[in-house]
Amino acid sequence: MTDSTSTTSTAIAAKASSSVRSQWYHPTFSPEHGVYVVLMVSFLTGAAAAQTWTGATTLALVCAFCGFQAEHPLVLQIKQRRSLKPRFLVWGGLYLSVALAIAIALYLQHPILLWLYLGAIAAFLIDATAVFYREQKSIVNELVTFAAVCLSAPFAYAATTGTLSSLVFGLWALNTLFFGSAIFTVKLRKSKTSSLIPGGVYHAIALLMVSGLYGFGILPLLSALAVSVVLLKFGLIVWQQAWYRTAPIQTVALIETLSALSFLAIVALSVLPARLTALL
Repeated sequence: MTDSTSTTSTAIAAKASSSVRSQWYHPTFSPEHGVYVVLMVSFLTGAAAAQTWTGATTLALVCAFCGFQAEHPLVLQIKQRRSLKPRFLVWGGLYLSVALAIAIALYLQHPILLWLYLGAIAAFLIDATAVFYREQKSIVNELVTFAAVCLSAPFAYAATTGTLSSLVFGLWALNTLFFGSAIFTVKLRKSKTSSLIPGGVYHAIALLMVSGLYGFGILPLLSALAVSVVLLKFGLIVWQQAWYRTAPIQTVALIETLSALSFLAIVALSVLPARLTALL
C-alpha cells in the first residue's frame, strides 16, 4: 500500500512539474541539437566566403537562429491539430516576429535577399505539410529541411556583401549534401531502416554532384575535397556498423560534430583570402 501511494504521489508530482514547465511563459527551444551545428557551420562557410564580418552579418545570424527557433513551436502546434496551445503560439510568434523584423530590415538594405526568403518559406510550407500528414521523417522532407537550414550560407554572404554568387550557391549545395549524409547514417541505427543501399546511393550521387560543381568551376578544389570528410565518416560507420547501431547517442553526436568541424575548417580555408589563411 505504501509503495502504491508513493508511486501515485511521484506520478502526480511529475505531472504537476511538467504542467509548470509547460506554462505559456516558459520559452521553447528546439531539441534538435544537431541542427544547431548545421546552422552554425553553414552560416560560417557563407561568412568566410564573404571574407568579412559586419553588423549585418551579426543580424543575419540572429535572424537565422530565431527563424529556426520559431519553426519548433509552430510545428508542435501543427501536430496538435485542432487544439490550440498558447505556449506554442506565444513563443513561435515571438521568435517569428524577431526574425521577420530583422529580415525586413536586411531586405531594405539588400533586396536580393528576397529570393532566399522565398526559398525558406517554401521549405517551411513543405515541412508543415509533411508534419500535418505525419510524414516529417521521410527522407525527402528531411533533405528539404537540411537544404533550408543550409540556406544560412548564402544568407550570411548576401547580408554581408549585398550580392549572390555561383560560389555561395555551390557552398549551399555542398553543405546540404554534406549534412544530408546524417539522414542515412542515423537510419542505420534502426533495424527497419538499416539497409546500406540508400546510403550508398546517396553518397555516390553526392560525390558526383560535388565533382560536377568543381568541374564547372563553381567550387574551388579544396572546397570540393571537403566531401571526403563525409565519405570517410560513412565508410567508417559501415565498417563498424555493428558497433554504431548500439553506440550511445552522445557518441553519435560527437562523431557528427567532429566531422562537421573538420568540414568547416577545410571549406573556410578554401574561401578565405590567401593572406589570412597564411596567418592561420
